[in-house]
Amino acid sequence: MTWNPVTGCDRVSPGCAHCYALTLAKRLKAMGSARYQRDGVSRTSGLGFALTIHRDLLDTPLRWKTPRRVFVNSMSDLFHPEVPDDFIASVFETMAEAKQHQFQVLTKRADRLEELAPLLPWPPNVWMGVSIENKTWVERADRLRQVPAAVRFISAEPLLGPLDNLGLDGIDWVITGGESGPRHRTVDAHWIRSLRDRCNARGVPFFFKQWGGRHPTSGGRLLDGREWSQWPRPKPRFRYA
Repeated sequence: MTWNPVTGCDRVSPGCAHCYALTLAKRLKAMGSARYQRDGVSRTSGLGFALTIHRDLLDTPLRWKTPRRVFVNSMSDLFHPEVPDDFIASVFETMAEAKQHQFQVLTKRADRLEELAPLLPWPPNVWMGVSIENKTWVERADRLRQVPAAVRFISAEPLLGPLDNLGLDGIDWVITGGESGPRHRTVDAHWIRSLRDRCNARGVPFFFKQWGGRHPTSGGRLLDGREWSQWPRPKPRFRYA
């Protein structure tokens, strides 16, 4: 499941270049979706993709009684600078209350994540990740390591270069894959294998999502003859005083 109490974003690094959420937002605006009618004013956000807060959706997960795995803000970044601190706190409070679900939060704004982490609840059902698309952005992992999430994960997707300088200390899960879409950038198999081998050597679960291509299923997801679909186990972590 996805839960989008925030929609809209801006590009911040090369992984954002072909943002699927921006493309989808344009379609939803054209279809008349009420939540995608605000156009971005910056050059990196477009039709229907201005940052928008949806306070009426804050309690949505509380109405889902059957346990679900929930990706938070597939159409935005919860730690975008325009999202108020109190709203981020409210999202985390909802996740803490909805104990029956497992939530995955992913951000490229690792600096703001690190800044706000001491002010947020970190229940075991909240997994926190950062996106790292090439070696320039591995410092996001250093900031993630300061967060007491039960699972800290790296999303190296779309992988745009080798990540040989990515340290795996304190990291519980690595997800990687190539880019899909008509303008996709090709992933090098050596980059994927290097991540896999280092994860295996360190006992870090490794998930290979796709090779990428014009369509999400174009290249499949076999790596050296098998699928890699390992999942992490939550760990107890220190809590801020």
